[in-house]
Amino acid sequence: MMETERVDCVVIGAGVVGLAAARALAMAGRDVVVLEALDLIGSVTSARNSEVIHAGIYYPTGGLKHRLCLEGKRRLYDYCETRGVPHRRCGKLIVATSEAENGTLEGILAKAEANGVEEMRMLSAAQTSAMEPDLACTAALWSGSTGIVSSHDLMVAYRGEAEDHGAMIAFNTPVLRGAAGDDGRIAIETGGDSPIRLEADLVVNAAGLGAQGVARAVEGVPADSIPPLFLAKGNYYGLTGRAPFTRLIYPVPVAGGLGVHLTIDLGGQARFGPDVEWIEQEDYDVDPARAESFYEAVRRYWPGLRDGALIPGYAGIRPKIAKPGGSGEDFIIQGPEDHGLPGYVALYGIESPGLTASLAIADRVVEKASG
Repeated sequence: MMETERVDCVVIGAGVVGLAAARALAMAGRDVVVLEALDLIGSVTSARNSEVIHAGIYYPTGGLKHRLCLEGKRRLYDYCETRGVPHRRCGKLIVATSEAENGTLEGILAKAEANGVEEMRMLSAAQTSAMEPDLACTAALWSGSTGIVSSHDLMVAYRGEAEDHGAMIAFNTPVLRGAAGDDGRIAIETGGDSPIRLEADLVVNAAGLGAQGVARAVEGVPADSIPPLFLAKGNYYGLTGRAPFTRLIYPVPVAGGLGVHLTIDLGGQARFGPDVEWIEQEDYDVDPARAESFYEAVRRYWPGLRDGALIPGYAGIRPKIAKPGGSGEDFIIQGPEDHGLPGYVALYGIESPGLTASLAIADRVVEKASG
């Protein structure tokens, strides 16, 4: 018979949001156990992104992505400064490469202003060229509050503070099933190296790409509270040699994403992506032939990109809850008032700007857990 242990709080998933939630709950006085299916922290979605601190420009005004990105960005910069997490406030140029796209930039600026994003201004082609001489554009939009961060170091900091406040992480411990009891507690059964049955007063489902699967495995979670999952793969390519840019370069957005953009890591190395590839199952292979479309996209704003300069990098998968044009493209953070199940908080669709918003998302988890 499987051993049963009574615990206060279980957080499922040790990605950036799960670790931020564990930290916040532990600092609020909860006894926290984090269940991670793999053998290290943040090795899926949290490790496969652009590591950008987003400004909050594009999101629907008033939605969770908008509000939590703005709050999270401010707090993340402060946190990184205080905790010594490597980051840089390098800024971003959103570039138009035709006169028709100039009007799109004006619309983006209006959206940013409606969202309360600071440090935004329009630039002429000449002004942009003065900042980045190798950039080709007809106009650009400057976002001064955009930056980059080491996602790994950030997660290490979150984990450290969570453990300093008593939290523990069980690796190689996937959730197999669960059930809500009449006493208000939720039983969770795990597999892995040391299978165990935990009875928890609070369960936080922060499983990212696996959140819907975990929810369906917990008896008592209403099926109609679980949104669909669509997998939007984003491929990234590295660059042989160094790019002549010191700021992030974004084209105008495309359906499902922000276009093939150029980001700079903290070591000054450029990477390109992500694109948007809708897939049916998890697949992290990067097809070298797919780089051909990247050359075309990147050369619209960097004509000097050499043939053969792009090399396959890595891929990430966005846990979308809607395809382009759908009505459910915001974060979903559910508490008991949303699904009727005491002691259960579920997060769905936590894609970009989840990294930027992680501290703010964690606070919403604490609020849902105590509400």
